[in-house]
Amino acid sequence: MTIVRAALLFADDRWIRDHAFVMQGAAVLATGTPSQLAERFPDDEREDWGDVAVLPGTVNAHAHSFQALLRGFGDDLTFAGWRDRVLYPFSEQLDRQAIRAGALLDFAEMLKAGVTTVADFFYIHDGTNENDLAVIEAARELGIRLVLARAMYDWTGAPKRFQESPARSRENFLELHAAHRTDRLVFPQPAPHSLHAASPEMVQAGAALAEELDVPFHIHVAEYRQEREQIVENRGMSPVRYLDSLGALTERTILVHCVWTDEDDLALIAERGARIVHNPGANAFLGDGVAPFRKMLERNIRTSLGTDGGCTNSRQSIFDDMRTAALLQKAVHADASVVRAEDALIAGTARGGEVLGLPVGRIAADHAADLVVLDLDALSLQPRATAEKQVVYAMQPDAIARVVVGGDTVVERGRLTRFDEAEIIAMVQAATSGWSRPS
Repeated sequence: MTIVRAALLFADDRWIRDHAFVMQGAAVLATGTPSQLAERFPDDEREDWGDVAVLPGTVNAHAHSFQALLRGFGDDLTFAGWRDRVLYPFSEQLDRQAIRAGALLDFAEMLKAGVTTVADFFYIHDGTNENDLAVIEAARELGIRLVLARAMYDWTGAPKRFQESPARSRENFLELHAAHRTDRLVFPQPAPHSLHAASPEMVQAGAALAEELDVPFHIHVAEYRQEREQIVENRGMSPVRYLDSLGALTERTILVHCVWTDEDDLALIAERGARIVHNPGANAFLGDGVAPFRKMLERNIRTSLGTDGGCTNSRQSIFDDMRTAALLQKAVHADASVVRAEDALIAGTARGGEVLGLPVGRIAADHAADLVVLDLDALSLQPRATAEKQVVYAMQPDAIARVVVGGDTVVERGRLTRFDEAEIIAMVQAATSGWSRPS
């Protein structure tokens, strides 16, 4: 066991100066002042990390790793144009090696930006789990903690390689889950794609799997205006209420996006105890709108942050999305006080762990030793007296001195410790050779 002291520590969901924590292997055992911990653990090793700020690794609660390969090809298109002219046709060109390359690119960028846990909502299955295993392989190679949100997709308007029957999807998920039941780095969770891409039977199958296996399940909900309008027209109720009518709005439900939700929807989400992943950067990038993040917080809905796919945001940084989340709400409400830096920081750390059902996102007892170490001498964290605010509003990537996952250093001074970045670049170039933006 090691007692670690830092000049500034985000412990137990608050910033504390000259504080410490006890780390044993992959876990945090306790936090307190250096003197308190020395008294409690007199025989432990002690390390003074000096003039650094230490905070929990950020949690990216929604991403699509393979889409990192598509970055730039669909920029500045409408949602429908991006999907039909880029996402679908380019996805058809990705073999297993390209899928692994996309995951390596995506996860490497995340780690360097301080993301230590990611939920990858993955749906290029080809009827098996082989492509899913390529994503898992990439996560292991880099050392990132992975929730493999295995998509359940049966809409025939999408590429056939996305599609499975509810029965086949269930069978494949159970196989994947069984293979990783005791894994502490990889956590499969079911993910009916959305109310337009998953049939009612598929949505209910995903909810049933979550109940059976005691895990959360993920689903895109109310992402763009047309989706809400179509469901209201066809079902006579909002997407959130329709999901509830299927028996699939519960405390296990992770609702991704929720841009086009009203007060009644939010009240129902809160009543059911469901969870939300807010994707402010991606929602803005695709022109989908601004989700009511402040109202989610007011109703005490567990709300985390996600970057979404690399081609629907272009930056795989939760620190970036913290800033975006706060600034958009300030602008929408014409009130700079509606979302504080601390609110955004907790959404990107502790709430991420709560939403995904994992002991991550906190420097607290019985949580994973997933850490981001910041250099307090970095220009973007000056003046040091207000570094707590700079972390969300001003910090640049060069302030990240070290990233730790499960007690192991995976990034040191901006460089990956487990994988050659030049190799990733070569793999990405090979996977995207000959591609061009749609005219």
